[in-house]
Amino acid sequence: MLVGKPRPTVPRPPYFAPLESSLRTLYQLAPADHAGAVTVLHLGAEDSTVLAGSGREPAGAWRLALGTRKTAREFFRAALPSALEMETAIAAVEDEVLRLADLPAGSRLVTGDTAMRRIAALAGVPRGERMVLSLDAMEALFQRLAAVIEGRPAAHENLPASAGFAAALLILREFMHHQRFATITVLVAAGDDDQSASGGAGWGDSPEPAPSAPIR
Repeated sequence: MLVGKPRPTVPRPPYFAPLESSLRTLYQLAPADHAGAVTVLHLGAEDSTVLAGSGREPAGAWRLALGTRKTAREFFRAALPSALEMETAIAAVEDEVLRLADLPAGSRLVTGDTAMRRIAALAGVPRGERMVLSLDAMEALFQRLAAVIEGRPAAHENLPASAGFAAALLILREFMHHQRFATITVLVAAGDDDQSASGGAGWGDSPEPAPSAPIR
């Protein structure tokens, strides 16, 4: 089975990114049912954005050189990666995630990404305006993907044969493990009527902009 065990975090200076208005809105709305720090994660096609803080405005913003399309393009040669390709991707993604050393302790991880909503649904989280995916459930989903990579038919696990899906799940896995998040809460954007958990769209297999709709 694919393991990719987390290594100790190595402190590295953050590099700042523009604050997308939609992600700032998500950051500001996330504490409505949570007291304390908040970290917002957005996985883009070519890179990812992280906002974090405990006040009305985020205290920090970081751009990670990790994207679903970028990761799939650089490491995977087919719709599903080989075991070796996945292990190579794990090491590269892990190194980039370890750049973040200053996220607030005890922070709540949230996202508004459609891809994250689909990942949560594939992991068995009931659909709703707030979908809470635990680290254990996410890891179980990754191990299902690992079984498919090692030869089990994807249909047996009800997983999409999509390099973008594999990349999105991999990035989320490494981020949650190395930044020590026990859960990620998916807040559903207004007007998001996505009903598919296994289609190709939304996995970064084609360009997808950052979410811009208000968050319910």
